[in-house]
Amino acid sequence: MTASRRAAAPLHRRRFLTAAAVGGATIVGATALGGTDADAVFAAPQAPLDPALPDPAFVEGRVTAVSGGVLEVTGSHGDHARVRVTNATSVWKARAATAADIRTGDGLYARGVRMPDGTVAADAVWVNIVSLFTTIRGIERGRLHLAHGGHEITGHIGESTSASYAGRAPTSDLSRLRIGQSAQVLGAWRPSDDGVDVVRVSAGH
Repeated sequence: MTASRRAAAPLHRRRFLTAAAVGGATIVGATALGGTDADAVFAAPQAPLDPALPDPAFVEGRVTAVSGGVLEVTGSHGDHARVRVTNATSVWKARAATAADIRTGDGLYARGVRMPDGTVAADAVWVNIVSLFTTIRGIERGRLHLAHGGHEITGHIGESTSASYAGRAPTSDLSRLRIGQSAQVLGAWRPSDDGVDVVRVSAGH
């Protein structure tokens, strides 16, 4: 990995999309998320905060260890937290996922309730979620070459990747993407190679 690639890694980890995870006095949960497709995740309706519940807790950072459904997380500012993931936790990692899909090295946002033992019982967890404003530099079968903040990023295209043109409804047709276009890329960061699994690419604003 080159020096520029190493420098880009923290940027990718910290540019998680916050709109779905953080939004005033609200709690996002399994019922609020509904299906964890792109629309539900990136523009999740947020349920009003139940006054009977304690204030929600937020955790942001990188997973340093996974043990029995408890995630050890180191935050961007060096703080540490323990997040408990259960069968009731909504987990997103480019698609609907489970605690078993979370790996050491993943970045996350978690929202839940702080328990007496100091852990955060997670209501919802977003793993490696990113929203990047990019320029398309190259198009190949199965991948996009993207420029973001002076760095080159590979966008990996899968069967579920969709595109939105000029704000229109998403479509599976990616043929209208063009080199030189500005595009917002929503997806999941890949810690292994600093690429992004593309969930949605929006072009032609």
